[in-house]
Amino acid sequence: MTNNQDTLATALYATTDDLLKERPDLAPWRPPVGIAPRLSDAELVTLAVMQALLGFTSEARWIRHAHAHLRHLFPYLPQQPGYNKRLRKAAGLLQRVTRILATTSSVWSDDVWVVDSTPVECGRSRETVKRSDLAGWAQYGYCASHSRFFWGLRLHLICTLQGLPVAFALTGAKADERETLLDLLAAEPGLLQGRTGQTLIGDKNYYGRAFEHELAEHGIQLLRPARKGERQRPDAHLFKPLRQVIESINETFKGQLDLEQHRGRTPGGVVARVMQRILALTAAVWHNDATGHTVLRSLTAYDH
Repeated sequence: MTNNQDTLATALYATTDDLLKERPDLAPWRPPVGIAPRLSDAELVTLAVMQALLGFTSEARWIRHAHAHLRHLFPYLPQQPGYNKRLRKAAGLLQRVTRILATTSSVWSDDVWVVDSTPVECGRSRETVKRSDLAGWAQYGYCASHSRFFWGLRLHLICTLQGLPVAFALTGAKADERETLLDLLAAEPGLLQGRTGQTLIGDKNYYGRAFEHELAEHGIQLLRPARKGERQRPDAHLFKPLRQVIESINETFKGQLDLEQHRGRTPGGVVARVMQRILALTAAVWHNDATGHTVLRSLTAYDH
């Protein structure tokens, strides 16, 4: 097999189609009597992943591009309004496919994870903040890496060192990173089953005796840099070579998958577009792993 758009799209479509045949309950709900969609759910998932990989932030431009260049893969393509509605309703399916691809990858069993959060900006003007359907969920927060305030959400990620998303959550901008991490682990108790001696690498925000004690009860060893006024932490020599990995993964989401240009205006729209990008990265890692690619997080073969 080779690494290109068509092979990834074909492999993803076949995997999703087989999953939906085994588990039809995972498909978005639709009434039993009515017109069957001409674009299948497996094709919708594939179309959404290709949009994210090719860098189309505008759905209207993406559908025009697909009509002009992708008819060999998709015999039928909806118009932009229909695609938008289908995509928002398929957020749960995108999440399920993401987990299936991740667990069938060889790096799923890695014993080192990295954790961090990154801003998902949702608006800049005061009028947007007042009128947005995201009000009450989106909040004002501060991004230390860019030294700026923003209004929106935070994407919390647990990934392997190869960039494979293991768990994730979308919260308000002010949500505590430590509490969110513990909630992620509590929400999926099976995530740590069979994992002994799991190591988690985080930044200085993941601190506190009670917090580290709770992680230890889950069987997780935390590596993080010492805070100001704190003694040098053990295993610091292991942490330093890997401290920029999570920043690099976040940059993949922002620089190549255009996370900050998601264009979501409602909670459902933002969730679907964030899930679309998480699935795109997972699918690329999964396919690179299956085809023997050395750099699993590389999107170069699929972004043009």
